[in-house]
Amino acid sequence: MSVVSLPLAAEELIPHRLPMRLVERLLEIDGKNGVVEALVAAECPLVDEAGRLEDIALIELIAQGYAALKGYLDRLEDKPARQGFLVGIKKLVWLETIRVGERLRIEIRTLAELDDFAVAEGQIWRGDEMVARGEIKVWIN
Repeated sequence: MSVVSLPLAAEELIPHRLPMRLVERLLEIDGKNGVVEALVAAECPLVDEAGRLEDIALIELIAQGYAALKGYLDRLEDKPARQGFLVGIKKLVWLETIRVGERLRIEIRTLAELDDFAVAEGQIWRGDEMVARGEIKVWIN
């Protein structure tokens, strides 16, 4: 088992690259749960002309957060990085508009795992304010 200290750049854990990599760093791990950080960049293709992050990006933030968590856990077991595919979205709740320059914290909780499938819940926070939450289903190849 490899020891990897946190925080760790998300680029080391997930296949996404700029401009489609939305998450920056894995901050914390607690079992199969974790916390990831993101900074909304103006160059992000999911930012509209008014500087607002589009709603679809909320799911991508949760999915990339889960990917970073899973990539870290695989690395601890000396497993190669695997690809994940989003296969379902459930209960997405958008509470507030997110804008360019805002720093976000994405809290990921693994709800279930069965063979190569997983269900995870994500909460997106801007400071002390929850701005979105949702649940994803992922197939890991």
